[in-house]
Amino acid sequence: MSSVLPVPTRPRGRVAGGVGSPLIVGVGCALLLARLGVLVMPGPTRTLALAAILGSVAVASLLVPVPTDRPRLRPTVVLGIGLAGLGAAAITAGRPVAFPSTAWAIPLGLLAAVAEEALLRRVLYARLEPAGAVIAIGVTAVLFASLHVPLYGWAAFPVDLGAGLLLSWQRWASGTWTVPAATHAAANLLATVMR
Repeated sequence: MSSVLPVPTRPRGRVAGGVGSPLIVGVGCALLLARLGVLVMPGPTRTLALAAILGSVAVASLLVPVPTDRPRLRPTVVLGIGLAGLGAAAITAGRPVAFPSTAWAIPLGLLAAVAEEALLRRVLYARLEPAGAVIAIGVTAVLFASLHVPLYGWAAFPVDLGAGLLLSWQRWASGTWTVPAATHAAANLLATVMR
């Protein structure tokens, strides 16, 4: 059975999300950058603030209407490629950057993956896709890496850019934001467990 599917015939020029999507992306990115300030708060306050930020970004991003794409490859194949890349990266990279770990680290890590992917690979990607897949993949990957600089520093930018390119490629290949969200969630889970 072939894993290649027909390329969708989405009409060019159709803008996803209308005027609201740039506002959602801008506010969402600002909220994601605000995470750094939240990390210095005391435990329970930090947890609630992070959950509020990530939950707000996720919900707002999921409310933006975006066109549906047909996959270019079967989503399970694309997910398998992403998870294999994640495994290879984990083996070669070693231990992730240490952050204070609490009982909420795993749920917040999973929520962060969903929020970031809904914002970048659902809303922003759909908004940029009419300009071409290369632009949509490149811009969402660079923004993904840039949003992580305040958390991990510029030394991690190349790794985050590589991760962003993989996740954005998964969005293109699978036709859905949920495949990169699953890969991102697995990466965050692995990073939390390896701390």
